[in-house]
Amino acid sequence: MSGQRSWRRTAVVTATKRAVRGTFSGLPPAFWWLWGSTLINRLGAFVSTFLALYLTLQKGYSATYAGLVVALYGLGGAAGNLVAGVLTDRLGRRPTLLVSQTATAAMVALLGFASHPGVIAVLAALAGMATSASRPAVQAMMTDIVPERHRVRAFALNYWAINLGFALSASVAGLIARHSYRWLFLGEALLTLLCAAVAYLRLPESRPAPRSAPEGSAEAGPEGATSLSTVLRDGRFMTVVGLNLLLVTLYQQGLVALPMAMGKAGFDSADFGLVIAANGILIVVLQMPVTRLIEHRPPGPLLVVSALLTGAGFGLTALADSVPFYVLTVCVWTLGEIVNSPTQMALVARLSPAEGRGRYQGVYTLSWSVAAFAAPLLGGLVIDRHGAEVLWLGSLAVGIVAAVGYARVMREQPEGRGQETAAAPGAGR
Repeated sequence: MSGQRSWRRTAVVTATKRAVRGTFSGLPPAFWWLWGSTLINRLGAFVSTFLALYLTLQKGYSATYAGLVVALYGLGGAAGNLVAGVLTDRLGRRPTLLVSQTATAAMVALLGFASHPGVIAVLAALAGMATSASRPAVQAMMTDIVPERHRVRAFALNYWAINLGFALSASVAGLIARHSYRWLFLGEALLTLLCAAVAYLRLPESRPAPRSAPEGSAEAGPEGATSLSTVLRDGRFMTVVGLNLLLVTLYQQGLVALPMAMGKAGFDSADFGLVIAANGILIVVLQMPVTRLIEHRPPGPLLVVSALLTGAGFGLTALADSVPFYVLTVCVWTLGEIVNSPTQMALVARLSPAEGRGRYQGVYTLSWSVAAFAAPLLGGLVIDRHGAEVLWLGSLAVGIVAAVGYARVMREQPEGRGQETAAAPGAGR
């Protein structure tokens, strides 16, 4: 019996080592510096989470004004995605990261000391713009330095870092806010400056050498970069962006409409905290094991399944009448999120031409900003006028529509225009 137990322990240890090696091996050193920068950035993402509470509880402003400021923060983020997409292709990934992260630190620090309502609103918009400006550069650089066969895993690791950092940040920020809200702003500014230092000292410029555009062609901008209008005319890519917008709008309802619906049903904030915690826990625990199962599978079926899981999870919420039932619904749509996120980002990378990755990523990340702005308006309006059940059944319909859309757009294999390029200095293979 002891020999059998020893053999089982050895088998478990061997399998664990193989899984860890399969998860973390084969990625270039520059990716891990970028990954570490992402984790630090999310660890310091205090302000966006607690901005509304700061304005209402600490500063004494109305909920209406706080909602306006948060909306301006989101609108600034939408503009930042597009501007940074252009800068990422024209100036490069590394300069865009340095400018956006330095600007974020400055705007966030100033926001912590602002007292005039107009100044707070303007700084919030600028802070949202600067914060979002780093995303196209990060995703374009990740696409540049990671070989295509490893991109699903790389994007999954990055998404895992985002969620892990957010979970830790939210818990730490609550403790810091009890002492001083101002330290939330200063803490985010300092950690963002640390990210800028990592970009300056450790990250290589990975922008592919620009290709010359045919004489008289309107398909490229300065230095051969793909123009923004070209991105918007790319039917397949814009369809993928639109489908992502549908699903991200649903995920946002988990943070916006779900607490409202649970409150109307007689549940309190502690109940909602327990329910939504299932989302973060599942992502941290399951993101990498699930990714190892799906990373070499065709993206089409995975995206269809993820859309159906997302729609089904939110649709089931119409039947929920207890905390465990709500937790079950969150688990279902979180599985859809776990499958969708790395698969979708890898697909976007394949559909993006190398010389236009910044603009393509800027338009793609714009869908997240639009969803963050639209979801609260849509969720609240539907709940007030028609009831939560209509919202959840409508969410089921949206999931089905997205699944059909993915099936249609993925009927043909993506062309993979983001072809492999020579490794950037320091990227490694």
